[in-house]
Amino acid sequence: MRTARTLALCALVAMAALPALAADEAATDPSRLVRNGVTVEFSAVPAGRVKALMEGELADVRFRITDAASGEPIRGSVPGAWLDMAQVIQGRGAEQKSCKDKISLYLKGAIGIRPMVDLNSYYVVLMNSDSSVAIVDPVVSMAGATSTLASVLLKGPGADWVASDRERQLYISMPRVGLVAVLDTESFKITNNIEAGKTPVRLALQPDGRYLWVGNNGADEASSGVTVIDAQTDKPVTFIATGAGHHEIAFSADSRQAYVSNRNAGTVTVIDVATLKAVKHIATGTQPLALAYSPLARALYVSDGKDGRVSVIADDKLEVGTRIALEAGIGPMRITPDGRFALVLNPQRDQVQVIDVATHERVQDIEISGEPFQLTYSKSFAYVRAMHSERVSMINLSSLGKGKQAMVQSFTAGAQAPGTAAATALADTVAVAAGEGTVMVVNPADGTTYYYMEGMNAPSSNYRVHGSTPRAVTVVDRSMKEVEPGVYSGRVRIPAAGTYDVAFMLQQPPILHCFSAQAAENPTIAKQFDPLKIEYQTTQRNYKVGETAVIRLRVSDPMTGVARTGLADLRAMYFLAPGRQRTEVATTEVGDGVYEARVKLEQAGGWYVYLGVPSMKIGYQQLPYFSLLAETKDALAKR
Repeated sequence: MRTARTLALCALVAMAALPALAADEAATDPSRLVRNGVTVEFSAVPAGRVKALMEGELADVRFRITDAASGEPIRGSVPGAWLDMAQVIQGRGAEQKSCKDKISLYLKGAIGIRPMVDLNSYYVVLMNSDSSVAIVDPVVSMAGATSTLASVLLKGPGADWVASDRERQLYISMPRVGLVAVLDTESFKITNNIEAGKTPVRLALQPDGRYLWVGNNGADEASSGVTVIDAQTDKPVTFIATGAGHHEIAFSADSRQAYVSNRNAGTVTVIDVATLKAVKHIATGTQPLALAYSPLARALYVSDGKDGRVSVIADDKLEVGTRIALEAGIGPMRITPDGRFALVLNPQRDQVQVIDVATHERVQDIEISGEPFQLTYSKSFAYVRAMHSERVSMINLSSLGKGKQAMVQSFTAGAQAPGTAAATALADTVAVAAGEGTVMVVNPADGTTYYYMEGMNAPSSNYRVHGSTPRAVTVVDRSMKEVEPGVYSGRVRIPAAGTYDVAFMLQQPPILHCFSAQAAENPTIAKQFDPLKIEYQTTQRNYKVGETAVIRLRVSDPMTGVARTGLADLRAMYFLAPGRQRTEVATTEVGDGVYEARVKLEQAGGWYVYLGVPSMKIGYQQLPYFSLLAETKDALAKR
């Protein structure tokens, strides 16, 4: 899979292989470069309360790109940037590479050779039908197929998810176990499981990021409402009973009010965020199914499936002011990115009905066959999934409005309709890569994720998580943004103390340069290092199906480097991504802190090996893992 940003970066591979280009003027400031008529100014500053770059803390990495002659900002560039420990390629031990050499390897997407921080990429996250989440790297390939970067095990099947500000955490609701998992999107590890009341389903983060709201679909009125979680501490703050039935959640633009629908009660509860108290219960109809807030209209829109109408509640009056008549059967509803229209799906009538929020007038009915049930926006299109059609419909947003003819095109995402799957998720089955015009579509019926680029007639590629069925998809965006004219910035968490190469690359004009940054040790996290240092000595990554891989590793003290011998219960747990065929085996000590684990590769696919030491209370998620690939003889013959 290649996106617009990926293609631009990959076009730089040839440039990375060239000798370093001479500077137009001698660099007297190590954070400033003048080359090929362009000035690049680099800075990395703490984003939190600390005064210097420090391991474990957030930092804003910024590049100001201007015309060297005029000083005018250069806009619309796609710079590449990576952070890695100086002169060391992560995962390759003591092998030394120059900064320029490392850039070339990063761009090629080689397994096991990744920078500590990549400021160009995004990751695709798949919610599977089992209790797992798969993270897909769209750049790194394994035998020509997009790679599963990591597989994360949950305590129960996921239902919904929402990303925190700057997408550093992904919250995942797990109704069966009454928890919300917190997935760190830098390490792709579960960092917390938050008690979230009975049957937590829908998740929503208020616009200012202060609170995470969880809809509790409790069996009785006393347990049916919302749990409010402090997004800074990841701790529950309160539970508010709102009424019976499933709950959808929306917020005013200023985060002062939260709105919670109560499907069986026929009401919407208004909650004052400052006091976390319910201030009003508004009767909206028989069956409120969806909420959508319009910042332009400063009003909440409520679709009622049985009554077939949309109720409008103004922020200032907190009462139903207008009722827009549609037809029975309406359900999901979302406001367009520009805030001008509300699109309402009607699965019973195979329609998308369009409301102008300025006039509260129904201005268009768009035919979408197959019972449309989900709606997702990119900058230019509304993507509509239908329960009984394998096609994804695209409504051109520029064609919405009274008197206009809506422009609709579609593409096929698999051979089966989503409705033929055993179950579908509440979370979206379509996700858009920010600023890319690239769309990921999950088809739960065939267990495949399809990659579509706007303007194409069909998906460009697809990816399958063997052994599991994805039900929903989202994107974790790691790329830099143009935060002001000519200034490109990304927020990162510094992974370790030391000296960093900060590699910078520009395609036009061609510039390749490495700046430097120094991160101090953080005394507050000194006890958070890996309890053991693991150095995998096995270099082979590709095996034939049926072979037994012998994974050799050295274990030492992380502080002193002294070999740890006599770990009688050092065990290995291995599985086929995303979580099948989990097997635990004992390791064998072969001398001087070196151990071996024998991993039998019974099926084709990506395998992961994790380590644990029960006597030291070291679980399988606490130590570095090892990944490898098993291929069939036919696949190997085609290479």
